[in-house]
Amino acid sequence: MNMATCLLYHHSESRASRFYRIELAMNLFSEVSVLREWGQAGRQGQTVINSFSNLRDASLEADRHRNRLLRRGYQRA
Repeated sequence: MNMATCLLYHHSESRASRFYRIELAMNLFSEVSVLREWGQAGRQGQTVINSFSNLRDASLEADRHRNRLLRRGYQRA
């Protein structure tokens, strides 16, 4: 079950557009997973999944990544 998704884009004239997706979801083991996917827009990206025992820790981790990307020039879709 998908709980929340944040989609960010970075547009640059000198480089190809990039995307970053952060998603919170419950997994089959009653844990909360933070799925992160990134890469060039229009191509398959890289994916990392981290699991947490509670929603609070997972949310803090997702917020940390989102805030870092916003500081680096990514914008919300």
